[in-house]
Amino acid sequence: MTTSHGRTAAIPSAQDWARGITIKQPHAAYSLTQIKTIENRPQPWSWRGWLLLHAGLSLDRPALRLPVIARTIRGHELPMGAVVGVARLTGCHQDPDGSPPCTERAQSGAWHLELTDVRALALPIPARGQPGPWQPTTDLLAQVRQQLPDLRP
Repeated sequence: MTTSHGRTAAIPSAQDWARGITIKQPHAAYSLTQIKTIENRPQPWSWRGWLLLHAGLSLDRPALRLPVIARTIRGHELPMGAVVGVARLTGCHQDPDGSPPCTERAQSGAWHLELTDVRALALPIPARGQPGPWQPTTDLLAQVRQQLPDLRP
């Protein structure tokens, strides 16, 4: 980023504007299609901003047989243990008791992370994830920005 004085301004550190989220496959691949707009979590998240979408090392085999997922991810690779894309986390909610789910894949009683502006990486970046929101390293964020140079806080 260049300032009005022609100097390069530092991008804020990853701790300020990006987090990571680990998602089992095939849910990570399904999220990249922009059809799945929420991610179910057991606890609410107050943080908002860019999320690195990390495909964990676990495979949810029963989900592969769900028609909506199977049909949507057909032909897609299912990399594991890698950052596969980014999304903006814009909100977090729970559906009111007795109301219909907010989306087809929303789980009753779960907190729903609202994902927008999803962008897939052309090349998955091997990385370690962890449960809950995690802070990416500066190096990992730099690798993501090599593929998505317009990614900004």
